[in-house]
Amino acid sequence: MNATVTPLKAPPEAGQLHLTVFRPPAEDVAAVCPLMQALDELEAARAATFVHDKDRRQYVAAHATLRRVLAEYTGHQPNRVPLGRAEGPYGKPQLIDPPVPLHFNLSHSHGLIAIGVAADPVGVDVQRVPTPEAVEVVLPRLHPREREELRALPASERPEAFARLWTRKEAYLKGLGTGLTRSPAADYLGDLEAAARPAGWTVRNVPVQPGYAAAAALRHQPT
Repeated sequence: MNATVTPLKAPPEAGQLHLTVFRPPAEDVAAVCPLMQALDELEAARAATFVHDKDRRQYVAAHATLRRVLAEYTGHQPNRVPLGRAEGPYGKPQLIDPPVPLHFNLSHSHGLIAIGVAADPVGVDVQRVPTPEAVEVVLPRLHPREREELRALPASERPEAFARLWTRKEAYLKGLGTGLTRSPAADYLGDLEAAARPAGWTVRNVPVQPGYAAAAALRHQPT
């Protein structure tokens, strides 16, 4: 007989996004932090494969916190939250048979972690501001209008503007369920023409610490 599970937290309503942005703990969580107890067996095994402690800390903190967040909405124990992947080329992570409509997305980069939970498809992304050289490498992959907007900026402002744009783009593509299997040039996510952004989605940057950019994308329910 399956035990009855009771959610601890009301799920987000339509149009709401519950967003958490944080940094992993400084200590080696793989060895001493109880966050490890929140992982399932596959995640714990994956954590053990990381060579560098900082990468292990980030992975464990991200996935354990995601499971603890989802546990509050579903009533499951964190390490028993039933997770799977959607069909398709990207295989977006998802809850299996959630008790209420519940979508989530996770992103982590260079010690910053973001988790978004919503009643509708959602994507989140965090990135460290890149070097000017890295921006120049990626610019040709962008939508033509995005390239024009970035080229019009002073060189000193371009890396931060690019990071804000790229996090919007990745958040949208993750919410869409394709990730970068869809060309970054296919959709306009620039600053100057908000009406030209993808219909049916709200895509916005969110404030984070200096040196990083973050964004969230949330699909609207049809009316």
